[in-house]
Amino acid sequence: MKRIRKSFIASMCLLTAFVLWTVAICFVDVRAIGPQGSSVGFAGINGFVHTLTGVHFSLYNITDWLGLVPIFVCIGFGILGLVQWIKRKSIRKVDHNILILGGFYIVTIAAYLFFESVVINYRPVLINGYLEASYPSSTTMLVMCVMPTAIMQLGSRIKSKALRNIVAVSIITFITFMVIGRLFSGVHWFTDIVGGTLLSTGLVMLYRAIIGLEVG
Repeated sequence: MKRIRKSFIASMCLLTAFVLWTVAICFVDVRAIGPQGSSVGFAGINGFVHTLTGVHFSLYNITDWLGLVPIFVCIGFGILGLVQWIKRKSIRKVDHNILILGGFYIVTIAAYLFFESVVINYRPVLINGYLEASYPSSTTMLVMCVMPTAIMQLGSRIKSKALRNIVAVSIITFITFMVIGRLFSGVHWFTDIVGGTLLSTGLVMLYRAIIGLEVG
């Protein structure tokens, strides 16, 4: 129970930090430093980091295509749940951790759709000539929500400890590359990456706490 409590507290702290960070972006050092006169908070920091990294559309395209990986992971676990449902002839007999994962995916999608509608700030560059919502980084959020939960799911299903470690290290390496890649591609402000990291980590810790309750 102590581990579950720690996960829940960590989740609440991270999600609270995300809310405060989002509010701060709306009011602190807001200046029109983006394309077409678009504004962003923490303009000094964001402008400095963006100038430092520059814009690299080749890296943007690579991370964009690799952003399909977590989507395929979602589809894979969705198929697993569907197969269990069909074989066991009742959704109540589907593994509870798969049902919880499905609910987690729905929350992640809802967060994405919310910030597509409620624009905090736009990208520091035009994509195909258009301004796009940039906060929080949707790719960062997707990768950091789906892939850590995949580690937890696969960890409970793979019997070999060596294979579990290989899978975990591979996924963590992928996550690290994707987050750093999105930052250095220059298609997001620094604050977008931080926001995506806070939100996704908070949600993952909440998922971990709920899964812990289920196991317990």
